[in-house]
Amino acid sequence: MKLIACLLLGSLVFAPKQNTQERYSLTVTTENLKNSEGTLFFSLYNTEGSFPDEKLERYYKKKSVTIDDKSVKVTFNNLPKDNYAVTVLHDENNNGEIDKKFMLPLPKEGIGISNYDDFGLFNRPNFKDASFALNKGKTITVKVIYK
Repeated sequence: MKLIACLLLGSLVFAPKQNTQERYSLTVTTENLKNSEGTLFFSLYNTEGSFPDEKLERYYKKKSVTIDDKSVKVTFNNLPKDNYAVTVLHDENNNGEIDKKFMLPLPKEGIGISNYDDFGLFNRPNFKDASFALNKGKTITVKVIYK
């Protein structure tokens, strides 16, 4: 009997903790794309300083989608409650990079940033302004901007 009690007590002490953190889904939509060529890359960020990410390396999660029409929708599932920012790259030539205009740091292809209707040399995106709280399932629309 003592052996059974010790085994039960040991299993309670050493049992893995249940992940009780709530999880949510985030759906990101884009509309009015310039064309249906190429791929859309959706990058999700959750850390101050990871954004902007011109080399597309510091993301938390990423999805790529071929374009069927001039609008696209993707869903990130099982996300913990946190602050997030989203970027969308319309990679028209499918090279997986943000192509820049000659002699300017502005992109040649379409870029979208959560909470931004426009950006430029004097309105550079940052995580603080692009981020939003995810504390329930949510759908956002990101405007893809062509410069």
